[in-house]
This record gives sequence, structure tokens and C-alpha cells, in this order.
Amino acid sequence: MRIAMISYHTCPLATLGGKDTGGMNVYVRDITKQLGALGISVDVFTRSQDEHIPHIIHELGYGNRVVHIPAGPEHPLPKQTLVSYIDTFVKQIIQFVERKNCRYDIIHSHYWMSGIAALSLKQTWHVPVVHMFHTLGKMKQRVGKTEEEKEGQYRIEGENKVIKEVDRIIAATPAELAQLQWLYNANVSKINVIPPGVDVARFYPIPQDEAKEFIGIPRCQRMILFVGRIEPLKGLDTLLEAVSIMHKNGDWFQNPFCLIVIGGAAEEEIEEQSHEQARINELREKYGLREMVIFLGNKSQDTLPYYYSAAEVVVMPSHYESFGMAALEAMACGTPVVASNVGGLAYLVKDGITGFTVPVDEPETLASRINQIISDKTLRTSMSEQAVNFAKNYSWETIAKNIIEVYQSLIKET
Repeated sequence: MRIAMISYHTCPLATLGGKDTGGMNVYVRDITKQLGALGISVDVFTRSQDEHIPHIIHELGYGNRVVHIPAGPEHPLPKQTLVSYIDTFVKQIIQFVERKNCRYDIIHSHYWMSGIAALSLKQTWHVPVVHMFHTLGKMKQRVGKTEEEKEGQYRIEGENKVIKEVDRIIAATPAELAQLQWLYNANVSKINVIPPGVDVARFYPIPQDEAKEFIGIPRCQRMILFVGRIEPLKGLDTLLEAVSIMHKNGDWFQNPFCLIVIGGAAEEEIEEQSHEQARINELREKYGLREMVIFLGNKSQDTLPYYYSAAEVVVMPSHYESFGMAALEAMACGTPVVASNVGGLAYLVKDGITGFTVPVDEPETLASRINQIISDKTLRTSMSEQAVNFAKNYSWETIAKNIIEVYQSLIKET
């Protein structure tokens, strides 16, 4: 079996934490690796964003390739601009496949723009399309605080086309299934709920002292960790307000801690900071948290297990998460998670067992739950053990086998 994996707007090999890099990159990369381990050949097609990077890279093992397809200028572009290059992207893929004399059994696309490309490829190759949205435009419209966060009608129209015309949709959670049904009137008979996975060979508990020594955090210092893109939907402003509340209440003096932020730009990279990160920095100054909140910028997946393991708690105060990959990675490392009770996080974090779920945008409740974990070692130890056991159910091998069953059923139907 051979799969054409489409990840148009972002490369699975990109450094995490940037504007358009996150859980989807991890998903495409790790599912490709695991499919390869199970004997499935995969080519990942993505738009070239750097002319200095080879157009074909073999970094995913088992002969699988990441193919960077030139489509428009070879540098990052706004998503609104990227739409105009989808047709070029498709044509270049077709030409590449003809030169290499490849044949695919399934097209597996990620995010709505990749879905549009996949439908065009389907017309040429006459093979089924499996699609995964990762985020939904109508949900972002509902929860977005600013016009910049809200999605344009062009995306909604694109999503509707993809939902109507692809052969199978993979939803990450029952919540996403419900959103597809009620917001888009999707045909639920062609939707399979299969969650993303976690690489348990990479994300596992590391002794906290060892982890702290590796990342350079004093052993006596407690650490709260945020991992994600710096954008309003991630709720980092709510977390800073919660930290401010903990400081004012005296919680910090009883159990001193720092908040480490991974994602966005590092402290010294002022020119690289987004408008949102500049706003967060202003809040840090307003709350008097300069010494307590540290921005480390993007970190590689190889170092993330050390940060997760060094932390007392990982906090995800998001307004919307289709799944919440960072929460699963943290739990695999034995770190409790405090997360908003939204989307995939509501299913992923088991309240009172592997961490806590809290209402969106309630800093007082968030502060209380964070402090509860930091100050209660017995609770933290119990949650840690249960988090590790829970995460084992999401190994990529298990997830990939479920995906392969979808592939096989579609091939039989065609």
C-alpha cells in the first residue's frame, strides 16, 4: 500500500512553536513514521517554504519521503495568500509523480487547504481521499476574540466542499464529530473517530532532578510549563493573570515557582516577537512578573520530554483545541495537566485523575487548580502515575493500525 500524504501549508519537519507549526506537524510526522514501521509506504507532499532546503528529504525512515513542492514564492506566506497557489501545488505534484512513476492507493490530507488539493488529485489519480481537519473554521469564528483570529468565508466554503466530497473523515474526538455534524451538516456515516497518538519511546518520565539539570533549572525551583503557539486562542493571557493571582495570594511565597513558556520567540529575539507576544510581554510587566515568567522560544521535540518531566504541571488554558497534543505528551512524561474544558482537552484530561479541567477564561479557578497540584505532592504523584498509564493507550502503533483499517476499507469499496 502506498499513501500520498498532503500537508500543504506546513511541513512536518518544521520546528514546533511557530505561527503555523504545532500538533498537526507532529501528527503528520509521527503517523508517517509509524505507517512506515508497519510496512506502508508514504510520500508527504508539502509546499516548499525555503529554497535552500532540498526538495526531497528522507528523514521519516522506512524509505518514506517529505517532498517540498515549489508553489509560489519559496518562503512563508499568509494563509489567505496560500489559497491562490493550491492549483500550482497540485500541478507540480502531478508532474513529480509522473517523473518518478509513482502510484498511490490512498490520498490522506490534513487541514482544509490540503483537502482542496487532495480533491483535485483525486480527479487525476482516481483514488479515495481520507481527510483530517485538525481545526475547524466555524469553531474559530465562534471563539475568536479578534477579527484576526476569526476565519474568512473562503475557508468555510472550502471546508464545506471538503466535507461533502472526500471519501472519509478522521475526527480526533467525539466533540469534533459533533461539531462536523451540527455546524456543517456532515454525513456522520463517513466519519471515523480516531485520536492522534504519542511517541511513548520519546515521551516518558525522566527523573525530575535529571530533567532540571539538563534544561538548567535549579532543583529547588518549581516549574509551571506552557507549550504552544503564542496566539490569543491559546489563552496565555489567562495563565499570566492566574500566576498574578497566585503571587498576590501568597501562594508563590509558600511554593516558589517560575512559568516557562515554550513557543513563539525567545526573550532576546525581540524583533521576532508577534503582536500577540508583545501584548503578553506587556501583561507580564503590568502584573510585575518579569522574574517569574520566562520565554524560551521554540524547542525541538528531542528536548521537550525534559521540560515536561521537569515541570510540576503543564497548563493549557486554550479557548479552542481540536485535540491538544501537548497535553498527551505531558501526561506520557508523567506530568499532570490543567486545561480548559474545551474540545479535545475535555476528553483527554481526566478531571481529578490525570490533572484538572477548568472553565475557559476563569483565572481564579485556574490559579486554584495549579496551586492545588504544586502544593500537594501526594496528589501530584498520584496524577503522575495515572497520566503515564492513560497515555499508553495512545501509542502511535495502536493509532496507525486504526488508520490502516480505514485505508483498507476504502480500497475494498473502490
